[in-house]
Amino acid sequence: MKSEECTLYHGGLKGAESLFGETSEQYGVNEVIFSFDGHKLHRDRNTVVLSETELQRGDISMELASRMMNRTYYETEKIRKVLQAIFHMVNKGHQVFVVGTILDDNSVKGGTGWAVELAKLFNRPLHVFDQHRIGWFTWRDGAWIEDKPLIKYTTFVGSGTRYLSDEGRAAIEQLFAASFSNK
Repeated sequence: MKSEECTLYHGGLKGAESLFGETSEQYGVNEVIFSFDGHKLHRDRNTVVLSETELQRGDISMELASRMMNRTYYETEKIRKVLQAIFHMVNKGHQVFVVGTILDDNSVKGGTGWAVELAKLFNRPLHVFDQHRIGWFTWRDGAWIEDKPLIKYTTFVGSGTRYLSDEGRAAIEQLFAASFSNK
């Protein structure tokens, strides 16, 4: 698979998402950023600003989201829009890569965890680089299995923490290098 045939979807935020975008640009991977009016981006290349109607397609009960992620999300408009935008990323990308922290309940810390839960729900190939365990893990048969994933689909999601460690940074760069070794 050629890098030019691939498209990365992300949210343009500081940290992992921006580095996924910067690295995709280095490898000639197409990039699409999903956002909404009033959302401040760290990276804004090829941004799709979702309309209210488009955001509604990704709407979910905040109670259900809280239950799925074992945490409390208060019904704030901004959090709702972020979760709705994440829906569009995961809906478009076939494979999902996240940098963050896997928690004891198998969820992933922070808002990034919603991309992980949607990937599980949509049965997408799902990979998380855990910055504390310093390794990649793939969700398989209801458990996290240590792995060395590659980008294998023409559409994929890159998401994760705003607080990217040196190991997390290296993991993203190595993922692209291993997946597109022809560059």
